[in-house]
Amino acid sequence: MNTALTSVGSAAATVGASDPVDVSVVIPCLNEANSLAFCIDKATDAIRKAGLSGEVIIADNGSNDGSVEIAEQHGARVIRVPERGYGAALRAGIAATRGPFIIMGDADDSYDFTEVPRFVEKLREGFDVVMGNRFRGGIKPGAMPPLHKYFGNPGLTALLNTLFHVGIGDSYCGMRGFTRALYDRLDVRSSGMEFALEMIIKSAQIGARITEIPIILWPDKRGRAPHLRSFRDGWRSLRFMLLYAPNWLFFLPGALLAAMGLALVIWLLPGPRTITPRITLDLHTMIFGVIFTLMGAQILSIGAFAKVFSYAERFDRNTVSLKRVLRRVTLESGLFLGGALFLTGLAGCAWITWQWAASGFGPLHEVRQVLFWSMWLFLGVQVIFASFFLSMLGISRGTFIGDYDQR
Repeated sequence: MNTALTSVGSAAATVGASDPVDVSVVIPCLNEANSLAFCIDKATDAIRKAGLSGEVIIADNGSNDGSVEIAEQHGARVIRVPERGYGAALRAGIAATRGPFIIMGDADDSYDFTEVPRFVEKLREGFDVVMGNRFRGGIKPGAMPPLHKYFGNPGLTALLNTLFHVGIGDSYCGMRGFTRALYDRLDVRSSGMEFALEMIIKSAQIGARITEIPIILWPDKRGRAPHLRSFRDGWRSLRFMLLYAPNWLFFLPGALLAAMGLALVIWLLPGPRTITPRITLDLHTMIFGVIFTLMGAQILSIGAFAKVFSYAERFDRNTVSLKRVLRRVTLESGLFLGGALFLTGLAGCAWITWQWAASGFGPLHEVRQVLFWSMWLFLGVQVIFASFFLSMLGISRGTFIGDYDQR
């Protein structure tokens, strides 16, 4: 039976599926028999004492240790989730909630579910997301490995704030609250542990109101090895954030590489440059400058593909700048730019070839000029084909380049 917990006076009562629910507590579970009952009882007691109507949902990911039976015995509603993964369990559990406020937390009793009313209080103040902050609340001895406490979590949190301007202090806290209205807008897709990051990144992208409250992290009662793997999961988190930040992953290194290469080419075009009496930069360095320029242009074009793809697939919600650019960027404008670069380079190469032929095809002394004009020819070819692919990418996603602002 689908039930919810409520408080009527001082006595707790059970209400049916048609009765209103203030808060839904979602707990993902995979073989948590040693600690699950503590979590459920703390959550239900806190809901009752606060005078709230609520429900506890256990999103079970295939437990075989009696966790399901324990959850049902303690009054929780169990949602069986065949797809494995932390995110998959949470997505299924959240989909089954009935309350406007949702609180999620781990089933190992490392988070104190008596804090549920504090999260609800902040959500009622108008915040969309309320994160727990273990570093402000306190981490009990043995509750978090030193590698996570001093390096992993602070480092990933700092990177998250740099890339997405979230402004939180504990990005991977497993206890957090959010409104159902916000969650329905986020379209969270991760089935693994990246779920926690995706929720925060997308919330920041759409301008959701995010705040934190201090909470205490306690040593878990799971009685088994944790599911997390420090280096594997740390790399997954880093990879996930970079994939959601094409500006940092592609545009910044691409622009720096292209600018550095172009500066080298132009600087060395007149002739060799002496840095010190023993160091002179000449043709070999100029060749590297051409390579850097072409590499940078290639990375920038891949970044453009990634940016349009992320927008079309709704990975990137903060697309004001992209819309502004794509109002002016069309296939025709890309072809015009690429064609102009190509013809400029071709004309320069043709002039050098004519001079070489006029000299009877003797020794070629204009190697710098060949490198310089060939670079513009190659850049033109890159821009032309990148423009075609960018247009094809827009068509394949049901959107034409130049029409994004109409979406």
